[in-house]
Amino acid sequence: SQGIFHTLIRNVNMTGYLPPYSRYHCSIPDTQTLMDTRAARPFSFSFNTSDYRILHMDQDQGRLYLGSREYLVSLDMQNVNKEPLIIHWPAPAQRKGECQMTGKGKHGECANFVRLIEPWNRTHLFTCGTGAYKPICTYINRGWRAEHFSLDQNNLKNRNIEDYLFRLVPGYLDSGKGKCSYDPNHEDVAALINGNLYAGVHLDFMGTDPAIFRTMGSRPAVRTEQYDSRWLNEPVFIQIKQIPDSSEKNDDKLYFFFREKSLDSGGTASPSVRIKRNDEGGQKSLVNKWTTFLKARLVCSVMGDDGVETYFDELRDVFIQPTQDERNPMVYAVFSTAGSVFKGSAVCVYSMADIRNVFNGPFAHKHGHNYQWTAYTGKIPYPRPGTCPGGTFTPGLRSSKEFSDEAVNFIRNHPLMHHPVYPIHRRPLVVRSGVDYRFTTIAVDQVDAVDGRYEVFFLGTDRGTVQKIIVLPKNPTTMEELTLEEVEVFRTPAPVKTMRISAKRQQLYVSSDAGLTQVSLHRCGVYGKACSDCCLARDPYCAWDGESCAPFTQATKRRSRRQDVKHGDPLRQCRGFNAKGKAETVQFGVEGSSTFLECVPRSPQATVKWLYQKEGRRKLLNRDREVLKTPQGILLKSLTHSDAGLYHCLATENNFKHTLARVSLRILDREIAVALTVPDEDEEEEMTKRHQKPHQQEPPATPPANPALLMEAEMRMIHQYCQSYWAQLTTAGKAEEQQTKRTSRRHTEGLKPSGG
Repeated sequence: SQGIFHTLIRNVNMTGYLPPYSRYHCSIPDTQTLMDTRAARPFSFSFNTSDYRILHMDQDQGRLYLGSREYLVSLDMQNVNKEPLIIHWPAPAQRKGECQMTGKGKHGECANFVRLIEPWNRTHLFTCGTGAYKPICTYINRGWRAEHFSLDQNNLKNRNIEDYLFRLVPGYLDSGKGKCSYDPNHEDVAALINGNLYAGVHLDFMGTDPAIFRTMGSRPAVRTEQYDSRWLNEPVFIQIKQIPDSSEKNDDKLYFFFREKSLDSGGTASPSVRIKRNDEGGQKSLVNKWTTFLKARLVCSVMGDDGVETYFDELRDVFIQPTQDERNPMVYAVFSTAGSVFKGSAVCVYSMADIRNVFNGPFAHKHGHNYQWTAYTGKIPYPRPGTCPGGTFTPGLRSSKEFSDEAVNFIRNHPLMHHPVYPIHRRPLVVRSGVDYRFTTIAVDQVDAVDGRYEVFFLGTDRGTVQKIIVLPKNPTTMEELTLEEVEVFRTPAPVKTMRISAKRQQLYVSSDAGLTQVSLHRCGVYGKACSDCCLARDPYCAWDGESCAPFTQATKRRSRRQDVKHGDPLRQCRGFNAKGKAETVQFGVEGSSTFLECVPRSPQATVKWLYQKEGRRKLLNRDREVLKTPQGILLKSLTHSDAGLYHCLATENNFKHTLARVSLRILDREIAVALTVPDEDEEEEMTKRHQKPHQQEPPATPPANPALLMEAEMRMIHQYCQSYWAQLTTAGKAEEQQTKRTSRRHTEGLKPSGG
C-alpha cells in the first residue's frame, strides 16, 4: 500500500441521500508496471522547497508554472521531468531577519512563498510572493529566444530547452501590497486582465484587513469597504473568474468565490461576489470603493432519510467549465462540512442562469424587532444597484462616479442578496459522509463516448488521493454515481492542494506541500482484454477495440469498437466476443496451515461470490468461521483434507455473470511436509564441513548452519516431495484408467453372443 498508485475502488452510491458509510475495495496494481506505462509521473527533482502550487498553465507553449517556497518552476506539460527550468527567488536576508524579530517564522513563514504567476504578454509573466511578510513582485522573461523562434512545426520539435528563456527581469522589484498577502497561510486569488490586477488578498501585516482589490493599469485603485463584516467577514478566497453577461464589453463581470464567517450563526458561509470590471468607485460616497459589489450565498445541502437537511458549508474549490456559450459556463464547487463531529464532502453544480437570477432578485435587509434577515420591499433606486455603467441598461452613464448618491448608499448598506443560489436539481451530484477524508480540489473533463458526452470528475482529497467519478441519470429523479477509480498520487501521502487538467494532452497535474505528480486521465489497460470487462468498467475514456480495452477515439473503427457507458451491458455489446470460461489453476496447501485464493474483479461495480465444488456438486461458500473474505480473494484459515476441491470465483454486474477464477485446491499431508523440510543431522554436518574456512584446524562442536544452503536443501526436498506426489497421482490415474478399461472390457465381453 506504500506504492504511488494505490487503487481504491468504491461501490456504486446513489446521490440524493446521505449513505451511512462508504465502503472501499482495495487492490494494488504493480507500481513499476504503471511507471513503465507512464500512467503517472512524479516530479522527481529534489531541492530545498515546499508548498508546491500550480499557478498557471500555458496550453499554447506547453508549459506548467509552479510557485513554491522561494522557487519558481517551469515544467514541460508532456513530461514534467523533462529538463525543468527553475528560478531561485528568496527573500532578502535582511528582510528575513526583520521578519523573525517580529515574532514570525516559527514555522518557516519568513521566506518568499510564490503566490501569483499571471501572463503579462507573450514574452513575460508577472509574479508575486510573500517576501517574508513584505510582499514583492517582479517580471519573468519567458519563451523561445527570438533567433530560434519559428512557426515551422518541424523546428518546434527539434528545439532544445537551452533555447527557452525563463529568468527574472534583472533589476526590477516592486511592492506586492494589494497583489499578494503577507502571511503565506492566507489564501489569495488574482487575475491580470488588460493590465489591471484584480485580487482577493489581505492588505496588512496582521491579516485583519481582507479586501477585493484592483491595482495596476490605467484605472484607479478600488477596494471593498474596510472593516465592514457585511461585505467581507474573515474570508478565505478560492477562485476568481471573468464571465461576460452579453456581447457588450461594459457588461463583463468578475466573480469571486470564497468562504467566510457567517454573520448570524458564527459558522461558515460560502458566498460568491459579483463586481463590474469598469467600476471606478463613487463620487461622494464609496470613494475608491466598489459601487457594484453584490454578494450571494451558495447552498449545497442534502435531505436525509429522517427529513433533516444537512448543509455542506465550507467551500473548498471551484472549477469553471466552459461551454459553447461563453456567457453560460457551468460552475462546479466542492464543499465540506464545518467542524470535526460530522465529516463529509459534496460536489454541487450551478448554472449561470440561476446565479444571475439571484443577483437580479430581492436584496437582503435586516428588519423587525428580532432584527432578522428579510427581503427588502422598499423602493429600489435607479439605476438598479449592481448595474454596469455604460452597459446594456445604462448606455448614458460613462462612469460609476455618475451613479446617484441614493444608489451608492443603498449598495453600501445592502450588499447581500436575499435568496441563495441553489444547485441544479437542488441536490449534490456527489456525496461522501462517514468517511475519514474530505475533498479538497476538483477538475472536470468533458469526454465524447459512443453513446454521448459525459462529464468526468477528478476530485482531490486531504489524504493525497484523486478519485475519478462519473454521474449518470438512473431515472428522472435519481442520479447514479460511479467511482471508476481512486489513485494515490504522491510518494508520501499529503493533502491535494492544487489541480489542473489538460484535455488536449489527456493529463492531470496534482500538487501538494511536498511535490507534484502528472497523472494520465485514463488507464484502460487495467480493465483487461475481455470485451465484457471493458464494457462493465463504464469508463468513457475506454472502449474495446476488438483485441483489448484501449483509449477511445472517434477514429476507432465502428465495426469493432464496443462501449456502453450509460448501461454497461456486455450481453448486448459483446455478443459473440465474450471470453470463454477461465482455465483451471492448481494450488497446493499444507494441512493445518492457511492459504489464500486470489480473485480481483476488474470492474469496480462488480459483486463477487465464491462457489465450492466437490464430487461434481457446487454450492455457495458460507463457512464464515473458517474463511476470511477480502476484496482480493478468500483466506482459508486452517486447512483440512475436506477443503480440497474446486473453487469458483463468480462476478455479477448488471445481471451479467462470469467466472473470474477457477482454483483446484489440493492438500498436502502436514507430517510428510514437515519431515521433508527439516534437514537430517548427516546432511547438515556434511554441508557444514563443505563450507568450513581453509585455515580452521578444528571444526567447532556445533557449526553454524548456512541459511542459504538450508533454504536450498529445503527447496530441493520440497521439489522431491512434489515430484513423488505427482508420480503417485499419475500412477493412481493410470491404475484407475486401466481398471476402467478392464471393467469396460468385461462388460463388452459379457455382451457378446455365445456360441456363434
